[in-house]
Amino acid sequence: MTETVAPPHPFDTAVGLTPLTAGLSTGETNPAYNNMVGPFGGVTAATLVESVLKHPERLGDPLSLTVNFAGPISEGAFEISARPVRTNRSTQHWSIELSQDGTVATTATAVFGTRRETWSSTEITMPEVPSAENVALLPFPEFIAWAQNYEMRFVEGAIPDLESGEHPDSTTTLWVRDQPARALDFTSLTALCDVFFPRVFLRRGKMAPAGTVSMTIYFHADAQTLTAQADNSVLGTARTQRFGNGYFDQSAEIWGSDGALLATTHQLVYFKD
Repeated sequence: MTETVAPPHPFDTAVGLTPLTAGLSTGETNPAYNNMVGPFGGVTAATLVESVLKHPERLGDPLSLTVNFAGPISEGAFEISARPVRTNRSTQHWSIELSQDGTVATTATAVFGTRRETWSSTEITMPEVPSAENVALLPFPEFIAWAQNYEMRFVEGAIPDLESGEHPDSTTTLWVRDQPARALDFTSLTALCDVFFPRVFLRRGKMAPAGTVSMTIYFHADAQTLTAQADNSVLGTARTQRFGNGYFDQSAEIWGSDGALLATTHQLVYFKD
């Protein structure tokens, strides 16, 4: 009897890369992860992480990532170059670029490394919310393609309708996981750090042109913690501290279903009023 091989998860297809040489690989945008303009920034960031994870010189796991979205990414093929600029005893620093037709569209720096057992303490606390099973599913509008790949259960701050009016604050909290379900790893955690729609939509109660300029992620979870998370929903919460002069910031946290802080992330986003 011939064994049936399951097709790859859509996310793995979206972040898939073909190596050309050590540190140089090619990929292709995936329409299933398109945003309103260009690809979903979370899947772009995840693809950059994937390029280092697949590099033969990689040391350890992701500790931090900063992505600068320098220009638009067109549909089609792209190249990613990833090179270690310095390797220390326990940390490794990376420079990464995504380009199309010889033009750089995205730059990134990353720190990978090995972790060791030390004293630890988490000073922030996970929001007190109902369990994922007790929060209703709320799909995004169908024209936002990337969001159809996630199961979202909003506790507060769902994407507003056009009649909602301004909101008193910009906080969104939701349970979220890949759809179909997929075990969490560093690549998918990277993408999940960008699942929050622009905070200005919620605060103003209407959609407006907006896009991430720069995003930084700090990975607090190790591989063992992510394995324990399996394919359960994670809890994300995001807020803005300041809107003004065409830009706003965003700070967010990603918590495991067991209450472990998996990642914190910060963005600078442009918007038009």
